[in-house]
Order: sequence, then structure tokens, then C-alpha cells
Amino acid sequence: MLAGTLALLGMANDTTHANRLLLVAACDFALGLVAIHPAWARAGRHTPAWMGLPAFAVLGMSTWSFGGSATGTGPFLVLIFAWAALHFPRWILLTYVPPATLAYLVPLVLTRQPPLVIGSAFVLMPIALAVALLIEAQARHLREDRERLERIEQWRAAMMGTLAHDVRTPLSTVRLVLEELKTDAPPPVVRMLDAALRQTARINRLAEGLLDVQRIDSEGRLQLDLREHPAAALVKEALAHVRSTDADVTLEIGAGQTLYVDRQRFEQILVNLLTNAFRYGAPPVVVSVRRHGSFDRLEVRDHGPGIPDQLRNSLFDQFSVGGTEGIGLGLWIVRQLAVAHGGNAFAEARDPGVAMVVTFPAAP
Repeated sequence: MLAGTLALLGMANDTTHANRLLLVAACDFALGLVAIHPAWARAGRHTPAWMGLPAFAVLGMSTWSFGGSATGTGPFLVLIFAWAALHFPRWILLTYVPPATLAYLVPLVLTRQPPLVIGSAFVLMPIALAVALLIEAQARHLREDRERLERIEQWRAAMMGTLAHDVRTPLSTVRLVLEELKTDAPPPVVRMLDAALRQTARINRLAEGLLDVQRIDSEGRLQLDLREHPAAALVKEALAHVRSTDADVTLEIGAGQTLYVDRQRFEQILVNLLTNAFRYGAPPVVVSVRRHGSFDRLEVRDHGPGIPDQLRNSLFDQFSVGGTEGIGLGLWIVRQLAVAHGGNAFAEARDPGVAMVVTFPAAP
């Protein structure tokens, strides 16, 4: 398309060869339309390389139309080689050398150009081929890296899915056994069994979290069961799954405050935030829920050392924060779940400590 446009512009400067330039422009536009046809997507991997042959022929015609001036031919020859290097293997680049050389030399010979001009082909063609081979090498390395990353990603997704399913199956048996033991157990044992059941449920939710990561990566979305719930009840239920004492947590939730959320996903969000607050922060931890315009704002604030400014913006990115106690997925899942609700998640500095904030759209 670019070559055709330049040929049309050239008609204004060379009216004596206007008919030839018009023919060149028509050929260029025809090649451009053929090149963008959807049928190439169904063709063989190397089939589009045949487009280079008519492109060389049109370049030769262009040189002849300009009376043997190869000023515009050389750059387009290099451009065709660069395009081929990005998409095809090196043997095709080597196959291009004879037709490209003929497309460059024949018009110069027909228009009786001096030997110095004809000899420029022995400079241009090696340079065009060298540039193409360099581009092809880099493109090949990038394709190999991309294929390797795709294989790693497939392996990771399969591993996470298998791990999550394999964990949930024995957990179901453990839960049934614990519930059966509760039937005739004395009160002290019942309390221990209840604690074990809560942790079993917690492990099951962790397995579901792994499946959530897989669903988010593969589908980009999650199915939510959105309903209006009393905020205080939701928070207290989540606290039952976190190892803490009543003195560690302060609730600041209005009596009539509600949240329009998926109950299970909200619990997953709050448990993640509370776990981080107890692990990296310091008590007391303050959990508050307030209405701000059309959004409800959940805030989990600790009184620890806080988070460095340079880390705060990337805190909710995947694998951005990890170490011996985690792999950096918890806060990323929190943000993905918040976004799935239509809200967001971010960190705000406090003195002392930090506040993890999650917003949810208010009930319609």
C-alpha cells in the first residue's frame, strides 16, 4: 500500500511516465489487497512467502518506470526481506536472493545504466540478506521463548488444577470422619473437633483459591452469587477462620451496614487480608465497613511497620510479593475478586501501619 501511494505521488513529479507509474500503483494496491485477504490464515505456514515474488516483480517494474532510478527500489527490497525474516525461516530468505537480484538488475540493464549503478547490486543484496538473517535469528529466538513460556504455563495450570482436585478429595473424607466423631464426643473433644473442621474447611477454601487462579487466568472472570448481607455477620464469620484473639481485632461496622457481595468470595477476601495483617503487621487490627457514595468500603488496618512506598503500587500484582511464608498470590486474588464484584483493592499508608482497602458497589 505504501509503495502504491508513493507511485501515485511520483506521477506529480514525472508526468512523462504517468501511465507507467499508474500501472505500478495499481499493481501495488492489488498486491496489498491480496496480502490482507483472510484466506492466508487458512493457508500453510510458509505459503504467504510466495507473495514476495510478485512484490519483487513490481519493484522491478517501478525501477523501469522511473527510467532506471533505483532510489526507491533498494529500501523496499530491504523491507521485503525484513518482512520475510519476521515470518519465515532462513532458507526462504536465501531463496529470495536470485529473484530479488533479478528484480534489481534487469531494469537497470534495460535502461542502460552505467556499470557503477549496476554494480550497486553487489552491495545492496548482501546488506539486505544480512539484515534479514539478523532479524530472522532474533525472531526465531523470541518464538522459541514464547513457545517455552506457553508450555510452562500449561504445565502450571495443569499442576494447580490437579493439586486442587487431589486435595479436595481426601478432605471430604476427613470432614466426614470428624463430623462422625462429634456425634458421641464429650464437650472438650467437640471443641477440638470443631476447630479441626474449621481448618479443614480452610484448606478446602485454599484449594478452591487455586482453582480460582486457574479460572481467572483461563477465562478472565468468575461467576458470583451476589446478594445483600449484614456486614457485621459476614465479618464475624470470617474471623472464625483466622487464628487470633478477640483483643487482636476491633470492629467498626454500623448496625445497619450491609454488603452486596458473594458470601464465599467476601470471606476469602477478608481471610486473606486478616492473615496478612497478623503475619506482617502488628495488633490491634481494625476492620471497618463504611458506605462511601455508591460503594461500600472494607478496610483492614494494622499497626505494624507499614509498607515501603515503592512496593505499595505493585502489592496486588501476581507473584509481586512472596517469600518463605507465601508465593505472592493472596493479594492478587483479593484484587481479582474485588474487580469481579465491580470494585477494586489497594493499600493506603497509615501512621503507624497500613490499611488494605477493598471496595464493592453498593446494593442496587
